[in-house]
Amino acid sequence: MKRLTKKQMRIFAVGQLGWSTLSGIIGAWLVTFYLPTESDATQFVPQGLIIGGFLTVLGLITALSRVFDAVTDPWIASMSDRSKNKRGRRIPFMQYAAIPLSLVTVLLFCAPVNEISGINIAWISVVIVLFYLFMTMYCTPYNALISEFGKTQEDRMYISTAISLTFFAGTMLAYTPFVFAGVLRGMGIGFEWSYRLCFIVLAVIACICMLIPTFFLKEKEFVETKPSETDMFKSLKSTFKNKSFRTFAASDIMYWVGLTLFQTGLPFFVKVSMGLDEIYTMIFLGGMTVLSAAFYPIVPKLVKKHGKKKLVILGFLGLAAAYVIAALIGILGAKGHVTVDGAAQEKVVTGLLFNLQIPSEIFGGLICLIAAFPMALLGIIPQSIVADVAEADGIETGENREGMFFAARTFAMKFGQSLAMLMFTSLAIIGAAKRAATDNPNDITAGVPGMVIVGIVAVAFCVLGAVLLGFYNEKKIMKTIEKKEDK
Repeated sequence: MKRLTKKQMRIFAVGQLGWSTLSGIIGAWLVTFYLPTESDATQFVPQGLIIGGFLTVLGLITALSRVFDAVTDPWIASMSDRSKNKRGRRIPFMQYAAIPLSLVTVLLFCAPVNEISGINIAWISVVIVLFYLFMTMYCTPYNALISEFGKTQEDRMYISTAISLTFFAGTMLAYTPFVFAGVLRGMGIGFEWSYRLCFIVLAVIACICMLIPTFFLKEKEFVETKPSETDMFKSLKSTFKNKSFRTFAASDIMYWVGLTLFQTGLPFFVKVSMGLDEIYTMIFLGGMTVLSAAFYPIVPKLVKKHGKKKLVILGFLGLAAAYVIAALIGILGAKGHVTVDGAAQEKVVTGLLFNLQIPSEIFGGLICLIAAFPMALLGIIPQSIVADVAEADGIETGENREGMFFAARTFAMKFGQSLAMLMFTSLAIIGAAKRAATDNPNDITAGVPGMVIVGIVAVAFCVLGAVLLGFYNEKKIMKTIEKKEDK
């Protein structure tokens, strides 16, 4: 069978640019859009902790959507592993999912009633389930191809590096409405449609990106695998019998919780904790992405020298250090500046314990510097670890179940993201509800105490992820793969 060229690997990575853009829109904007701080924004769903006194409606919706995911992830993976389509086991699923995934991403922000309504709750509940269904239809087969296209360790690291770059690029695209929505509002377009128009443009771009590898890469030319004959439940059971995978998956959930808490909270850290205009969200994220990309060329060299496990643990701890800085902003106090009616005004955010009035840009710069290298490590290496575990399992069992392994990883990602959004919507408003009675009643989505707690919780999850990964038996996996390569 043919081996992908570097150019073809980059074409494959474009697909990740597409779906990471859509995933980034949900991660960055679902909370911001439906729990707005702007006084001129429409409230579509009830605000505050109204479910049992500790959950928001939006948090509950995102959490329950994962119940559906628990079924669809292995279901799609099993269908893909067992597919006998003449074009391959993966590409057809990706092609069918791209357009509806892009469409439902936009529809998720188009609640039909322009006020708080049960109809809006039902709309969001149904559409978010469809979003995760089509996301699974694309991501699970796509990720399985990492192992199947990556015929050597070198190829896997190159693919993992390329898709990590496009993942960050997609996340950056998802944050561009911070700039362009403001421009549209300056042209007289309302709050909701200023964002919806941005999401429509991004969804079109994402759809094209997702379709590119399905038209330019012919799966059958590069992959020769026998379709799995095992049904979904047996395949899923066999996957989780793999001790190495269970260890990695538990650690991976911690990573996605910590990462999503920060990504979802970044606009709120900027506006609430730092007292800066929301455009700084793009500036900080852009700076962190560029710095992280600068480390990408050395990551494969470090992997060869130190192995993957040690570097991922280092990444966890480095990310935790960055989140410590994020938590300290609200403790020490910061001095930012915002634009009001076209004029810059200083904004002092009093810390919970101190009022040092440290320039907010310093905090933002420190977070970017500290997080850049860990983001490079965690962006590249984990996907390669899953590919290693899937290959080693295939060698030992004789079955090609890459789809199921990556479905489980996709579920870990989405479960971690959902848990983080549930936690964020509940934690971030701590300390804001009291303020709502005397200030702006819309400003109940985040307070400085809540953002401090979010930062601390993110630190805890990253440290826990590092501890769990310490039990991963990398030597055993690599010995199994090396035996096959020596034959």
